Amino acid sequence: MLNPIEEIKTRLDIVEVVGSYIKLQKAGRNYKALCPFHSEKKPSFFVSPERQIWHCFGCGVGGDIFKFVMMIEGIEFGDALRILAQKAGVELKKEHPFLKTERKRLYEICELCCKFFEKQLQEGKVGKKAKEYLLKRGVSEESIKKWRLGYAPNTWHGLTDFLRYQGYKKEEIKNAGVGILTEDGNFYDRFRGRIMFPIFDLNSQVIGFGGRYFENPLRVSQKDESEVAKYINTPQTLLYDKSKVLYGLDKAKVEIRKKDFCILVEGYMDAILCSQSGWENVVAVSGTSLTPFQLKILKRYSDNLFTAFDMDVAGDSATKRGIELAQSEGFNIKVITMPQGKDPADVILENPQKWEERVKNAFSIVEFYFQTAFEKFDKQTPEGKREISKIVLPIIKRIPNKIEQAHWIGELAKRLDVKEEVIEEELKKYKIEIEKDEEGKTKEEEKEEFIRKPRSQILEERIGSLILKNPQYLEILAEEDFSFFSSTLEKIFNILKKKEFSDFSELKKEIPEESEFIDYLALKGEVEEIEDEKKEIEVCLKELKKIKLKEELDRISIEIKKAESERNEKEVEKLMKKFNDISSQLSSLN
Repeated sequence: MLNPIEEIKTRLDIVEVVGSYIKLQKAGRNYKALCPFHSEKKPSFFVSPERQIWHCFGCGVGGDIFKFVMMIEGIEFGDALRILAQKAGVELKKEHPFLKTERKRLYEICELCCKFFEKQLQEGKVGKKAKEYLLKRGVSEESIKKWRLGYAPNTWHGLTDFLRYQGYKKEEIKNAGVGILTEDGNFYDRFRGRIMFPIFDLNSQVIGFGGRYFENPLRVSQKDESEVAKYINTPQTLLYDKSKVLYGLDKAKVEIRKKDFCILVEGYMDAILCSQSGWENVVAVSGTSLTPFQLKILKRYSDNLFTAFDMDVAGDSATKRGIELAQSEGFNIKVITMPQGKDPADVILENPQKWEERVKNAFSIVEFYFQTAFEKFDKQTPEGKREISKIVLPIIKRIPNKIEQAHWIGELAKRLDVKEEVIEEELKKYKIEIEKDEEGKTKEEEKEEFIRKPRSQILEERIGSLILKNPQYLEILAEEDFSFFSSTLEKIFNILKKKEFSDFSELKKEIPEESEFIDYLALKGEVEEIEDEKKEIEVCLKELKKIKLKEELDRISIEIKKAESERNEKEVEKLMKKFNDISSQLSSLN
């Protein structure tokens, strides 16, 4: 009987698993994509359905479905096992050692909270009133169930007592973000008298909550301002980080990929009503500006963003900075304009047809900035021209395509009635800030962090991959050449020399400890397009020998110096002979 890990691998196809996170494109026998783990413009990330592995030849990471889910979700193996077991329909025994993680306990708490809130909305006296409010706001019964909306009763210990009865400790409840533990030991519910919006991860697991004011909540003191806010969210936890989460993405990701654009809204209700009206490719940023991490996630599904935010193009708003960041990341951005003082939920509630028209008539981001700036200031006055240029020039500067940028430079010059050269001169004054990721690293710093393989290793692997692809080319290598390679490749070559294999699975049986490396080399051989593979092996072998011989000469030089300092003439003579022999070999190669 297969163990759970093997059973999951047997039931799940790596192409489907990886393809649920990023856009894959067929490339011969394999699939390719832009790597989700580093910034790149040309795809170097490959998935092999035959070997059920993936590898990025840009940043060097790779592995199986478990490694992929662990890296893309930022989780431990036990959590990846649970996620994939659920996808595969494999039942895991509760006592499985991999499952005993802190994250799993937090997931359990969040799921129980969600069920608790749902029940309160359906059966509680005040909860039923909260449900009536939702229905009046246009949320359907179906949407209430789909988005698992609930109600947090206006009590101090309703939820925390329920969770403690289920066997969870105060510290765990606090760590899940649903309980507050004060320094003096007072312990109470974070959410009180609020309509609850569960927040889900990409696998539709509850990781946090947003609570909307419904009843005046019980407060620790009259000065406790957080409790009278219209919305409060789960604080940062092991599961929930608002800078990395987009509300509704678990439900929208398939539609975003299908329609090839994502509608970005600000609030939970906007996302729910937008989805309910047929635009399921919608996500909400939930009270935070767009972050590099969120944009990286969205990039997996589409390069096209439609925003439905309240945008102040003249101010230094967080929304504006987020949009400018998205533009510099290469997103195509359109702006869905809203009537004064209204949000998408209001427009949809009044007339869903009007919302559809606004989506279809969305402005490109540059058109939107142009329109807003020229409406705000008088283009006939010097002051007006200056203010318009202050708004429009930074957005033109961020356009990555130079042809498109030139078009808008010409358009601005024409509208302001100035020469293009003047606009270009002004444009040079604007510097685009280097954006940093969530850990404060620039893209260049991120690139520098990749482990760069030594040239000798690159050459070894190139030869190894081509020989695995064409075993007959092993004859190019003399047996003494094997010593120029790593012990692993030397082992593989010796086995190949003695025995022919019909496929890689037979070779892996001979050296099971090197299975992963053999898969990597085999995939490398498939994805690299080399016209004359035999010639490539010969050239790489020659270069590899040169590097190894030079390294050997450097090593001997150090030994000679040491022998000379010790006045060991016999050792010096012996080493000099060896040095001259290797020098001759190197000269013949040159």
